[in-house]
Amino acid sequence: MNQAVTINVPNIGEAENVEVIEILVAVGDRVEVEDPLITLESDKASMEIPALITGIVREIFIAVGDHVSEGDLVLSVDADQTSPAGEQTHSVDEPAIKTGAAPEHTEVLVIGAGPGGYTAAFRAADLGKKVTLIERHSTLGGVCLNVGCIPSKALLHVAHVIEEASALAKSGITFGKPEIDLAALRKHKEKIVQQLTGGLAGLAKQRKVTVINGDAKFTSANTVEVNHDGQQRNLGFEHAIIAAGSHSVKIPGFPYDDPRMLDSTSALALKEIPKRMLVIGGGIIGLEMASVYTALGASVTVVELADVLIPGCDPDLVRPLKKRISQSYENIYLQSKVTRVEPEEAGLRIWFEGKKTPENDLFDQVLLAVGRQPNSGSLDADAAGIAIDERGFIPVDRQMRTNVTNIFAIGDIVGQPMLAHKATHEGKVAAEVIAGHPVFFDAKTIPSVAYTDPEIAWMGLTESTAKADDIKYEKAIFPWAASGRSLSIGRNEGMTKVIFDPDSKQLLGAGIVGSNAGELIAEAVLALEMGADMEDLALTIHPHPTLSETLNFAAEVAEGTVTDLYVSKK
Repeated sequence: MNQAVTINVPNIGEAENVEVIEILVAVGDRVEVEDPLITLESDKASMEIPALITGIVREIFIAVGDHVSEGDLVLSVDADQTSPAGEQTHSVDEPAIKTGAAPEHTEVLVIGAGPGGYTAAFRAADLGKKVTLIERHSTLGGVCLNVGCIPSKALLHVAHVIEEASALAKSGITFGKPEIDLAALRKHKEKIVQQLTGGLAGLAKQRKVTVINGDAKFTSANTVEVNHDGQQRNLGFEHAIIAAGSHSVKIPGFPYDDPRMLDSTSALALKEIPKRMLVIGGGIIGLEMASVYTALGASVTVVELADVLIPGCDPDLVRPLKKRISQSYENIYLQSKVTRVEPEEAGLRIWFEGKKTPENDLFDQVLLAVGRQPNSGSLDADAAGIAIDERGFIPVDRQMRTNVTNIFAIGDIVGQPMLAHKATHEGKVAAEVIAGHPVFFDAKTIPSVAYTDPEIAWMGLTESTAKADDIKYEKAIFPWAASGRSLSIGRNEGMTKVIFDPDSKQLLGAGIVGSNAGELIAEAVLALEMGADMEDLALTIHPHPTLSETLNFAAEVAEGTVTDLYVSKK
């Protein structure tokens, strides 16, 4: 059933009592979003007031010659149940514009200013769109730049330097025990974050992207309400891109009000270094933070429900990491879980269930890192008719469009993998589709990296998936113990693995464990995207001695032409 919606004079700057010089519609006319309704003229300029909703004009409240100001009634529209493109996609549960409160208008509204959100906003602006970017926090960059990828990598670099300095003792160079100034370390981390987030603010200003701080909730398929410090602001839009991200999963019953119970955000705050720390979750985030705290002097225990660390990664790639950290971590409990956490004056008492675990133990701090879940619950998506699945993800098509044709979604909120580099590419696709470009998100693979020591990186088909899905494959491995470059930096535990089609020899996947694996995997990603086979990689001349040539050597193993190893003839 159609509803009558009133349209008011929006913000027209400092002008007041502006004359109506033309009425461009009549009662009974059908109007679409952005159709001009009336023309106003001040002593400085004339301006048209556009429609912000599709429907039939029911009543006009002004006449030519009238003088109006912001908030004055213009007309009412019987809003229909169609999207701006004319496709029926949802029912209208409430007016697109609330009576007495004309929303500001933008062409593209982006909710969330993480890597995906700001990329989408900037790309849309570069394509000539008027863009508004909404971010709940005071700075741009989202979780990744503020409390995720960037600060964690800054701390991981510090941890890596500490470990390398210690390892040089085997080469005859001995340093004293490091003195750690936590306040200075926090300042170092925060300086990097501020530099990047400040740069984003400058880029937004250069592109004339309007940035609004606050929490956005949909009020219809063409409007949102933004709340910030008790202040409410209404915005109308033609297209929206949801890039609201995700948050850490919480296990029910744990004492989250206890400051000794940490998540990835509070762990990065580095308020203190505990003597004993428990990390719940042996995935990428948990192991990265375990690396930092171990290097800074904590005795770390990791507990993981699965039978391997970093579930989803091939076990042979994880094995060198597990071997190395087993020498420095207090304990690693696999196929185990925490059943109860109780605060005590001396620490947090943890009850375990699983193989080789004690019944309970006491830790100074506990980091919970068991995954992330999408921030879809705070958007009031129902008001816009946006579909959300049972896990909280927003389904999208290959152009990142939701079931509501003018609303798009990108990044963590649309599903796995929850990675910043996936979100940025999705953001560009969404912006370009809105601008009328015939583009799709069509990545053949999305690489994953654990910035542990050693690093682990993989892309494309994994060996575990190939076995589980009965996919024919062959593999070739080059061990870094045969790499002059790896040995020269004091490391021999790494390896490079390629997975390829047994008939065509085309590259299907690759995995690397070792120093700078996260940098090295990019060549394998490009090779897969370009349809390279083993001969292509084997015949590509790499600089020597480098770690990058291990991919070349692995391909030579596949081809049977390697000379840096002796491989027996089949």
